[in-house]
Amino acid sequence: MSKDFEVRRITTDVLIIGGGTAGCYAALTLSRDTELSIVIAEKAHIKRSGCLAAGVNAINAYITKGHVPQDYVDYAKKDAAGIVREDLLLTAAEHFNEVTADMEQLGLVILKDENGEYVTRGNRNIKINGENFKPILAKAVQAQENVSILNRVNITKLLTKGGAVYGAVGFSLEDEEAYVIEAKAVLVATGGAAGLYKPNNPGFSRHKMWYPPFNTGAGYAMGIQAGAEMTSFEMRFIALRCKDTIAPTGTIAQGVGARQVNSRGFVYEDKYGLTTSERVYGTVKENQQGNGPCYLQTSGIDKEQEENLLKAYLNMAPSQTLKWIETGELPGEQDVEIEGTEPYIVGGHTASGYWVDTNRETTIHGLYAAGDVAGGCPQKYVTGALAEGELAAKAIEAQLIGNAKVSDGKAGPFENDLAKKAGSSQEKIKKYIEAEAGQEIDAYRHILSEHKSSFTAEELEEAMQKVMDEYAGGISTHYQYNEKQLKLADEKIDQLIALADQLAAENMHELLFVYELKERLIVCKSLIAHLRGRKETRWHSFNENLDYPETDENYFKYVNSRLVDGKLQIILRDIVKEGSYEHTN
Repeated sequence: MSKDFEVRRITTDVLIIGGGTAGCYAALTLSRDTELSIVIAEKAHIKRSGCLAAGVNAINAYITKGHVPQDYVDYAKKDAAGIVREDLLLTAAEHFNEVTADMEQLGLVILKDENGEYVTRGNRNIKINGENFKPILAKAVQAQENVSILNRVNITKLLTKGGAVYGAVGFSLEDEEAYVIEAKAVLVATGGAAGLYKPNNPGFSRHKMWYPPFNTGAGYAMGIQAGAEMTSFEMRFIALRCKDTIAPTGTIAQGVGARQVNSRGFVYEDKYGLTTSERVYGTVKENQQGNGPCYLQTSGIDKEQEENLLKAYLNMAPSQTLKWIETGELPGEQDVEIEGTEPYIVGGHTASGYWVDTNRETTIHGLYAAGDVAGGCPQKYVTGALAEGELAAKAIEAQLIGNAKVSDGKAGPFENDLAKKAGSSQEKIKKYIEAEAGQEIDAYRHILSEHKSSFTAEELEEAMQKVMDEYAGGISTHYQYNEKQLKLADEKIDQLIALADQLAAENMHELLFVYELKERLIVCKSLIAHLRGRKETRWHSFNENLDYPETDENYFKYVNSRLVDGKLQIILRDIVKEGSYEHTN
């Protein structure tokens, strides 16, 4: 590393870590309402970052005609066997249609019928032409004068003291620069975690997966290390997808009413159930029983339906359309083979993530979470991420400046509030933050120094995925695990964490790979602790505990965790029944 490694210092009112759907919409909300200074730090580029990078062909969380937000709450609650936060589900659902209308105003194409009504797909979905969803949102954010965007900047550490947040530290991927960003409020919107387990496809094709391979659980890892409480990591998400392309199956199942059948033509979805986890579980069991491969039954659909499917996937997963065309096996002639993916930790489909209050504030004062990184609110999808970005932004506004708009953007009272929470003066906090930031930057310098490593980050990542696959319920074990296997997984991940501390990097891009591995390893540790903490099987495949194969009502609770003095502590919390929830401990 050259000697001119620089440290850039930025002071802002609000720092948003992650420029995906939730982060961008939070910035847009804040900029419309206030003159607060806002910084978005995004490790890629906000134009094509996050889960919407390649687009999407439907709004999967929408309150269609004849339905109300509570209907959505009831659906998500049933799908998750009750382990949800109803306050979070309801507040998000109440905003689904509003944020959808806003995106249409910004230029999103929503399909309409001859009467001008949105074209629905199932009870909760509407069809869109969404290949350019993210560029539309990014363009709106880039037009805001009080929003500064740091593209290609990777945040690695939250600056906290006394249960309050004061900013974050990160580094540029393009220049030998570190960033110390001080903020009065911080929103984590970094998405969930992929790449913990060995994926469906090997080698060069390993990133042909359902969830973005660039989502490494960075936001989870930062929060865990800062002592934030997390929830429901054991509610893993395993997607049922088209084989090899890993393209979504909902477009087929809902678009043409295709049912799940085995190789003998038996409709097995009736046998196992229709919740998200049961659809995966049924497919696994049928293959285990020698009835595979399993399919979505599309043979016999008409030419118009077939053409609609080919077009629909161009908005989201064009590899599926290309496969149909290249093989000459169009869906009307050949059923679509399906398989489960490796497990992910993702709060947009399951309840995994930060433990937040109704306003999306975490257990660290001034730190908020929205989108896939926020827990308790499954089945939120795109509109849920938008809604939570808006809800978090509104809460930040209220905490910084009250509910009234301001002209100067100052937020003095909040600084004093944080100082009280931290039990220290501003001067002492400043010194502490400088020391914490300095330690993190020294870590960057050490990794970038001339020392050599016996392993590469990629080699250790493959070892991690092998451990998780074989001992923590991956594809090779049909998503099953037992207590002994989890204990071994925990020990082996500890060994990999020690090896990861020896890694070296020759440039800033390699430094990113080192930190992405470290983030995944931290999330693996928490996931294993959660899997061990729920001594039952509540969701088949998602948590298939062979030592506890039945549901136990003693575990009709949230399994939460917090890092205390270097040890992960499991906390069992009662189900929240109130209309709103605030942290009390």
